[in-house]
Amino acid sequence: MQEQTVRPGRQRQRRISVFDGQDLKKSILAGAAWLEKHKEAINALNVFPVPDGDTGSNMSATMQSAIRNIAKSSETSASDIAARLAHDALLGARGNSGVILSQTLRGLAAGLAGKKTFTAPDLADAMQEAERLAYRAVIKPVEGTILTVVRESAAAARHSAERGDDLVALMQEVVNAARQAVARTPDLLPTLKQAGVVDAGGQGFCTILEGVWRYMRGEAGPAASPATQSTAEPAARKGRVSIEEEYGYEVVFLLRGSGLDVERIRQTIIDMGGVSTVVAGDEKLLKVHTHTPTPGKILDYGVSLGSLLDINIENLQEQSLNYAAESAAEHAAEEEDRTESETTRIATVAVVSGAGFEKVFQGLKVSAIVPGGQTMNPSIEELLSAVESVAAQQVIILPNNGNVIMSAEQVSGLTQKEVCVVPTKTLCQGIAALLGFNYEADFAINCKTMTEAARHIQTAEITTAVRSAQIGGVHVREGDYIGVINGDLAVAGQNMDLVIQDTLQRMHIDNYEIVTLYYGQDVNTEQAQEIARRIKQAHSHLEIEVVNGGQPYYAYIFSAE
Repeated sequence: MQEQTVRPGRQRQRRISVFDGQDLKKSILAGAAWLEKHKEAINALNVFPVPDGDTGSNMSATMQSAIRNIAKSSETSASDIAARLAHDALLGARGNSGVILSQTLRGLAAGLAGKKTFTAPDLADAMQEAERLAYRAVIKPVEGTILTVVRESAAAARHSAERGDDLVALMQEVVNAARQAVARTPDLLPTLKQAGVVDAGGQGFCTILEGVWRYMRGEAGPAASPATQSTAEPAARKGRVSIEEEYGYEVVFLLRGSGLDVERIRQTIIDMGGVSTVVAGDEKLLKVHTHTPTPGKILDYGVSLGSLLDINIENLQEQSLNYAAESAAEHAAEEEDRTESETTRIATVAVVSGAGFEKVFQGLKVSAIVPGGQTMNPSIEELLSAVESVAAQQVIILPNNGNVIMSAEQVSGLTQKEVCVVPTKTLCQGIAALLGFNYEADFAINCKTMTEAARHIQTAEITTAVRSAQIGGVHVREGDYIGVINGDLAVAGQNMDLVIQDTLQRMHIDNYEIVTLYYGQDVNTEQAQEIARRIKQAHSHLEIEVVNGGQPYYAYIFSAE
C-alpha cells in the first residue's frame, strides 16, 4: 500500500495510490465483516411478509465462502487473491443475490487479471467488468435491484478515476453512489414502494462497499478470519465416498434454536468425524445430515444448541452388508450391463425441504436430494456435489424454489457432466416434473417433458406473516395467516380456515380435479384431515389426498391439477 501524507498542522487526509494482494485481501475481509454485522437488518428488508427473508444471510454466506481460503494467505499478487475470491464465491453462492454477488467478484478478478498491484483506474475497469457479468447472470435484468446498485457504483468509479482520484476518494464516490442507488430502488420497483423498503440485495452490496471503504480510510481493520475457516476439503471436490468409508450411521435431524451459526455448526460436526456433512438453514432452524460412527456425540452436540426434531438414524454398515448378502449373486451376473447403464442413464437431483417431502421424492426414485428450500437455499457447491455424486453423465436438477434456480444454472459450467435445470419453483412442481420423467426417453426430451409437466401444476401455500405490509392491495398484519398462489400474495386474515377457503377460491379450485394437501411439521394428521374434510364439503368433485410434507414455516401446501 502506498500512502501519501500531508504537511504537519493540517488534518490528515488519507490518500492511497496503489493496492497489492494483501491490501485487497484486507479490504475484502473488512467488507465481509461489515456485511456479516448487518445481515439481519438486510434480511428484514424482505418485500413480502412470508418467512423467506434471507437475502442478508445468503450474501453473507457467499462472502464467507469467498474469503475462506484467503484469510490467512500471504499472497501479494492482487490477481491471485481476486481469482481465489471469485472461485470460492461461486462455489459458496446461495440464492439469487449470492449468485449475482459472486459474479461481481468474478468481474473484479477478470479486471485485475495479471496485475500484481492496481490503481484507481484499474479498479474502475474491474468494476465495469463486474457490472457486465452481474447483468449477464440474469436472463431478464430488472432495475431497482442489486443490478442497479452495481451499475451506478461502477459508473461512479469510472467518473472518479477519470477525474484522477486515488483509491480512497474513488471508493468514497462509489459508496455515495451505491447509497443513492439503494435509496432510489423503491422508485424503480413498485413492490418495494408498496412494502416501504429498499431492495435487500442492493443494500447488501452497498454494505460490502461500505466495509471496504471503512478499511481504506483507516476506520476499521479487516476481520481476522472468516466466520468459519474450514480446513476440510469441500464435498464437491471429494467426489463420492466409498461404501467402506460410509460404514457407521446416517444421522438426520432438524435443529431448532436461536442464533444458530450454519458454518460453525457444519465445521464442528466435520471436526467430530462427520462425513458427507450437510447443514442448511437459518439462525432459527437447521437441517443436519451426516455420516458418523458416533451418532450420540452428534446428537449431544445438537441438544446443546437447541431442540431436535425429526431425528432419523440408520445403520449404514448393516444396510450395506444385508444388501451385499442378498444381491451379490444377482449383481455378479449383471455387473457388465449394470456398469454400462449406470454411466449412461439420466439422473435427477432435487432440492427438498421437509422429511415427508423427502420420502415423496425418494418414492419417485430421485437420484439425489439436496436439503434446502425456503430460507435454506443450498450453495452452488452443494448442488455441484450432488451432481458429481451420481454415476450418470446426464443430470436433471429440480431447484423447487425460485431463489435456487439461478444457483442451479451455474452448475453446468463447473462440471464435465451434461446438466439441465428444470425451473421448478415449488416442491409440487418438482413432484409433477418427476412424474413426467420417462426412463425410455432421451435427455433432451425428458428436460422438455418435465418442464411442461411442472407448468401445469398450481401451488398454494399457507403460512404466517412475519411482518406487516401492504402488497398488491392485500393488507397484512404481522401474525396474520396468509395465502400465496404460485408465489404471489393473495389473501391475509386472522382465521386460518377462511384464509384457506379464500385462497383456494382465488386459485379457481373448481377448475381442477385432484388436490394434494401437504401438511407441515407443526401440523398433526388429525388437523390436516379435518382441513381436507372441509374442502371436500365445499368442493365435492375434488379428489383430495393428504400427505405429511413435514415442511418448515408453511402449515399447508396445496397442489392442484
